[in-house]
Amino acid sequence: VRYEGRVWIRVGPRRAVASRDEERILIERRQAADLGFDRRAVPGATLDDLDLAYFSATYLVAAVTPDVIAENQRTVPQQLSALHLLSPQGLPNAAALLLLGKDPRAWLPGAYIQFVRFEGTELTTPIVDQKELAGRLDEVLRRAEELAALNIRTETRVRGTVVEQRRPDYPRAALQQLLRNAVMHRSYEVNAPVYWYWFSDRVEIHSPGGLYGRVTPEAFRQGAGVTDYRNPIVAAGLKLLGFVQRFGMGIPLARKDCLDNGNPEPEFEFQPSAFLAVVRRRA
Repeated sequence: VRYEGRVWIRVGPRRAVASRDEERILIERRQAADLGFDRRAVPGATLDDLDLAYFSATYLVAAVTPDVIAENQRTVPQQLSALHLLSPQGLPNAAALLLLGKDPRAWLPGAYIQFVRFEGTELTTPIVDQKELAGRLDEVLRRAEELAALNIRTETRVRGTVVEQRRPDYPRAALQQLLRNAVMHRSYEVNAPVYWYWFSDRVEIHSPGGLYGRVTPEAFRQGAGVTDYRNPIVAAGLKLLGFVQRFGMGIPLARKDCLDNGNPEPEFEFQPSAFLAVVRRRA
């Protein structure tokens, strides 16, 4: 409780004026509670858990021009802090571990994509292939895009001496957008991964965490351009690294890519704690 510039605390059944140290602690606790999850410190994590060589050689260079880096002469912790990758207490936050961590899953167990390809159309059909895609988010997304390319089929017809290449069964760019969207907007507070199921007639991408903030099912379906970010530091980092061209355009681009390729529009299902995107195979 603040009264006439002072902070009052409860001491048993009575109230007392907080000391300066107690007031500082209370303020820090309130600030920590106000931060989004990706800005909160992860208990036990230290700078040793971050790939600082990757940060200096790749991430920092993408965020700040070399002349500014040379002019400022900041320490690595100061650079991390300036890019919102440390908590107010100077410890790695969840975004730092996801974007720069040596082993993000050691701290955030659900931070990976579980890929499963099935022979048929149901979860009970035989499994053709399965992989866990883990690591820094840039590594996860690059591996996911390589895996999508390997699983997409393009029909080839030979008529006499003419080889006719037909369109792929799934548009690679649409799957790319939907996977990036899932990794960027999912909840990392739960231990579940992103589930990427590839059936014989469709691809499903299941993300932990429902729609966030101002994004309602109605606005989403109408493509009203309403955006909100559960993980704003992660989103900013993925944009720096080139995985996001324009915020709020991932879903519209996926829709367009599907229609251009001859697939039905992607389907979306919303639940309070989950989000599902489905892309049907091109007929």
